[in-house]
Amino acid sequence: MASSPVSPASPTSFDQDERLRWVSHISRLMDSQFRVPGTTWRFGLDPIMGLIPVVGNLPSMAISGVLIMTMFRHGASGSLIIRMVINVILDSLIGSIPILGNIFDFAYKANDRNVQLLRRHYQEGRYQGSGKGLMAVVAIVLLLGFGLLLWGTWTLASWLWHYAELHSNW
Repeated sequence: MASSPVSPASPTSFDQDERLRWVSHISRLMDSQFRVPGTTWRFGLDPIMGLIPVVGNLPSMAISGVLIMTMFRHGASGSLIIRMVINVILDSLIGSIPILGNIFDFAYKANDRNVQLLRRHYQEGRYQGSGKGLMAVVAIVLLLGFGLLLWGTWTLASWLWHYAELHSNW
């Protein structure tokens, strides 16, 4: 009897699914693509983008959201997705703090952490197939996190503007 090829809806190993390998590659690019010569210390585009004031964390958060939705659609459970979203929100909120956030971005690799969580999920055989049921919840949580980040940035900028006006010697 000939073995049938693996269909996209059937459980596979993480490395057999092309879409999940894509997630792994993008995660690596964002969090650990580059190595400081002579060390084992790695970093990616996420902390570099975070160096751009005000808007640096926004593209990173959007990419993380796409990665999470892809992982969810291809086998991650609802509870696993919640852990992944918490990783991204933590990375985005702390990463938006000037100076401290930049240091945090170089150390905390939310996307790599999320890929590791999904790999473990696959290895334990807890693959659940399509995750379309909770996609809206994930999108809403990510949008709320994004909105919170924008609100915090706007509030800080507004406070700094008023402080500068009060203390200007014009």
